[in-house]
Amino acid sequence: MPPLHIEPLAEPLWPLLNKFYRSHNSSMKALKGGRLWVARDSEIVAGLCLTPVVGGQWLTGVFVDPAYRGQGLAARLITAAAADVNGTLWLLCHPELEGMYRRMGFTQDTLLPQSLNERLVRYKRNKPMIAMGLDRLVRSTTDNV
Repeated sequence: MPPLHIEPLAEPLWPLLNKFYRSHNSSMKALKGGRLWVARDSEIVAGLCLTPVVGGQWLTGVFVDPAYRGQGLAARLITAAAADVNGTLWLLCHPELEGMYRRMGFTQDTLLPQSLNERLVRYKRNKPMIAMGLDRLVRSTTDNV
């Protein structure tokens, strides 16, 4: 199997990520105003979206093709996408995913921005959800001087 390519998805190609989600019967959608990242084999096999919020980025749409699961691809994709995130990276997920995100350094001990807190309250009306965060600090090039 050739190596996977992890890269940002150019805006004109965003419909491809939504097509990928739909092909797996996922209700996920690429958010306008976000930065989309994908992992490709010959086609998209995983994707996510980072959307700016006060104090950091909101991570949504993390989805890996079932044939590629169990290989650490979600972690590799999140790590690549979050490499230049300054502030906190937040996500809202089903409680059964907590262990996966905890292994990447996320914790439930996080203070959500108001916009995400409001979403969490709405989402929890219909399904179990938790919020997690990962503090990220980008070093400037002057830090190494």
